[in-house]
Amino acid sequence: MISSGLLSWLGSDQGMMNLLAQNWLLGIGVIAAIIFFETGLVILPFLPGDSLLFATGTFLGLSGISPFVAIALITLAAVAGDGANFAIGRSRVGQYLVRRAWIKPRHLTKTRAYFDRFGSPTVTIGRFVPVVRTVAPFMAGLSGMCPRRFAFYNVIGAIVWCSCLIMAGFWLGQVPWVKDHLTWMSIGIVATSIIPVLAHLTPRLNKSLG
Repeated sequence: MISSGLLSWLGSDQGMMNLLAQNWLLGIGVIAAIIFFETGLVILPFLPGDSLLFATGTFLGLSGISPFVAIALITLAAVAGDGANFAIGRSRVGQYLVRRAWIKPRHLTKTRAYFDRFGSPTVTIGRFVPVVRTVAPFMAGLSGMCPRRFAFYNVIGAIVWCSCLIMAGFWLGQVPWVKDHLTWMSIGIVATSIIPVLAHLTPRLNKSLG
């Protein structure tokens, strides 16, 4: 269903419209799951978050579907994902992942720089920064941040992040030029979402083949 819908989307503007109109709730559920895994598993910082939320809003706008259900469900997924990531950081699993270098040192260094500069609000600010978005809740747990303080910044960040990107895409979907060039917009969004995944997997594949 999802793969056939994606093909229809890339091949026909009206095809994507029909898919959203008929199965939009299923699609939102899949997107919410991806957001949960991106924010909940510190070893998956390469999953597309920003572009996925923006694309979701754009397609909802083009289809005339209210964005508020999507914002609510995806926000819940983002909050739950960060909460799970925080719990992993507080546990022995978090220390094990660091010792075994499952998390790239440069990702830890980048996120630590944000914490050094902004402190606890990094949990909120980091929502808008790839990699930091995934590593920040883990490091917050690893460093022993107060759970209540973390929960506050987690919820605020999830609400602002999801609302801003989905609504920005939703408003873009009302622009006539976007409606007239939906196929190219769709291809661009898919490419933007896939590039981070390929960039992450290609070095590992080359290493294993070498």
